Amino acid sequence: MPIIDRPSITFDDRNGAPIDILLMHYTGMPDAGGALERLCDPDIPVSAHYLVDEDGSIYRMVDERHRAWHAGVSFWAGEADINARSIGIEIVNPGHEWGYRDFPEAQMQAVIDLSKDVVARHEIPAHRIIAHSDVAPTRKEDPGEKFDWALLASHGLGLWVNPDEHEPGKALTEEGWVDLRAALAEYGYQIEVQGAFDDALSSVVTAFQRHFDPTQLHQQADSRTLALIKNLLSKSKA
Repeated sequence: MPIIDRPSITFDDRNGAPIDILLMHYTGMPDAGGALERLCDPDIPVSAHYLVDEDGSIYRMVDERHRAWHAGVSFWAGEADINARSIGIEIVNPGHEWGYRDFPEAQMQAVIDLSKDVVARHEIPAHRIIAHSDVAPTRKEDPGEKFDWALLASHGLGLWVNPDEHEPGKALTEEGWVDLRAALAEYGYQIEVQGAFDDALSSVVTAFQRHFDPTQLHQQADSRTLALIKNLLSKSKA
């Protein structure tokens, strides 16, 4: 798996934090060249460890030993400094602003090959291979609903449960909303356990659907959503 070095100087020290998250992004820019320039611009405080182009080319910008600046304000499973404990992979795609499209087969295969190497080096658990939108649901949509998480999971990268294993959803009761909040929080999302449906829960549910149930994106959370997150929780503990 050839890797092209395109060094960035926008990084700092991890300060001893363990590397236990693999975070997937899309570039969200019109083309790969512009994304590379931005991620390597010394005057812009943003970077990532790797970029994967649509033809499968892989660029390394920051050494894995260092803390790249890709997650921004974020949270997962009680931790707020996601950059300190993650490897960030930027995947070339214009994103929702510039003409969001499918991720080509060559690109997905390169992401899989690269991710296998990263996971093997750092022993990153499957349930901690996640999306930028998972750790920043009120701000981010990437890598989005077209990213093939099921394919990654078939290679042992991340978790996946086929939503069609569950019966059609039913409206949640007040107790069901509490259960949903608790399950999402236990999985890692930043959400208060108490309360009914509100804007904060809506953002988290949308992020969850983008990753795990894209055919239901922007639909009201229901018993299908609750069953799915509980099934994923069970897998994460297996």
